Amino acid sequence: MSDTLELAPDFTLPVEGADEAEITLSALRGTPVVLFFYPRDDTSGCTKENEAFTALQGDFEKIGVRVFGISKDSLASHEKFMAKKSLTVPLLSDENGTASEDFGVWKEKNMYGKKYMGIERSTFLIDAEGRIAKEWRKVKVPGHAEEVLEAAKAL
Repeated sequence: MSDTLELAPDFTLPVEGADEAEITLSALRGTPVVLFFYPRDDTSGCTKENEAFTALQGDFEKIGVRVFGISKDSLASHEKFMAKKSLTVPLLSDENGTASEDFGVWKEKNMYGKKYMGIERSTFLIDAEGRIAKEWRKVKVPGHAEEVLEAAKAL
């Protein structure tokens, strides 16, 4: 990969659904990583996105890529969401919003004329050296997980 790629911002966040209690991004160097930021547990689009990544988790594992979902929901919320929807992709809790801000996904949003702050659905493919190889902003869920898998295969 080119040296011009930006190093992904480092973080340590608690995780639900993984062997570890927390994940430190820089500790995963040597392994490509997909991080998908989503607005909220157990909402329609977020459920579909998590289900799509869960369905492809084995394909990501076959090519040696770890996948994590990230939202500002608590670990307890993640645990309920994963159990309710049979999700297997580990979910990171960014309750204080640091990772969301560092990755530039904490944005002003507008719904029905009301402005508020929230996570803009975004995905980052991080290469084994810890650099952002590809990013997707304002993600539309249908077909997205498949597109990320194809990009990961090309690493």
